[in-house]
Amino acid sequence: MPALEIRPGARTVEGFVVPVPRIRRLAACCLGLLALTAARAQVASPPPSLYGEVKGTTYVAPGARFRMTIPVLPELGGQIHDTENVVTFDDPVSTHVSVACFPLDLSNKWELDTRGTRDYLEYFFKEFVFPDFAQRFPGSANEASLYSPQLRDGALFVFSLLPGGSAFESRTSVLESAPASPAVAKRGTLLFVQNGCIFILTAELAERVTQRSAFQKTPAQENEILRARLVELANRLQVPTPKPARPAR
Repeated sequence: MPALEIRPGARTVEGFVVPVPRIRRLAACCLGLLALTAARAQVASPPPSLYGEVKGTTYVAPGARFRMTIPVLPELGGQIHDTENVVTFDDPVSTHVSVACFPLDLSNKWELDTRGTRDYLEYFFKEFVFPDFAQRFPGSANEASLYSPQLRDGALFVFSLLPGGSAFESRTSVLESAPASPAVAKRGTLLFVQNGCIFILTAELAERVTQRSAFQKTPAQENEILRARLVELANRLQVPTPKPARPAR
């Protein structure tokens, strides 16, 4: 899949602050927005608008490729950041999630048809998502993966450890002073294909950073928390039904 370049240009809705990052390749859709957390207090002038739309409590992606119930509240510091292909929702307490949606080009359709769903999703994560994790956060590693054939007709979960990759690093720990070195963030990624697009959903396990040593969970327990949160995020997502092809005349 060709590299993707998104030029600077903020898009915001009143009550939500939306700085827009650079994405140098498709993999960056999952991480490109992490660096924006530090800019939460900034408001563009004049007030811009989102690439997508907010209708009540629903976010509608550009081109109506999907819609979803917004998982954060502006009155609690919730923000929406989006580009033409990626939307991130976060708040200063416990939420940092993103949804990316990219139409499959011919080469990726061929890879999907040739490999099958599970192998294609593993290939896509390995080739496009994880390399960006590793480049941005040296020492990144994948802890475990899980394939669910029932979810969205086939979905892949991957759980990754990202040294210095937390959106909550600047938040003071509730129980102890911040360590000298950055925390190791844990992030779950959920990938599936629907309606000719690949969806990449991500969520950070905020408690690892905000609670630090007070958060006592095994890796398997952490993975289950992230899995449940990603499933809940996916359940908020509505993807339009493909239009039937017109019969040939």
